[in-house]
Amino acid sequence: MTSIKRINSKDIDFKNLVDQLDSYLAIIDGEDHDFYNQFNSTKLLHNCIVLHDSGNPIGCGALKRFNKTDFEIKRMFVLPSQRGKGSATQILKELENWAKELGALHCVLETGKRMPDAIALYMKNGYKKIPNYGQYVGIDNSCCFKKKL
Repeated sequence: MTSIKRINSKDIDFKNLVDQLDSYLAIIDGEDHDFYNQFNSTKLLHNCIVLHDSGNPIGCGALKRFNKTDFEIKRMFVLPSQRGKGSATQILKELENWAKELGALHCVLETGKRMPDAIALYMKNGYKKIPNYGQYVGIDNSCCFKKKL
């Protein structure tokens, strides 16, 4: 049985999952990892979630204020052994619901072209590709998305 817990970035389960995410991304991103990693600090993340299955943390995600009307989805991760079971969609939907509760009109996010499963997840859940924003402008590996809530 799964459950979602709303927490902040100081939660130990969230920290442990993010450590695993960072190790995974270091492999996927290769020499680009340091560039991306500078934008992935969890210190300023106040709206985080951890998905548990039978009490065990299996995935996480977070919201970061993007502008007055939008939030950015950050730090999405599901343990490799738990993928393909709908966990990422469950995390994403909870983040979107939380963003709506906080008054957001849209969610935006960035993911890498080397992560086709992530791209497919976001497109399946109604995200539309947009021009790269902010620090991702001109970064060939980045794909940015937006969804109206």
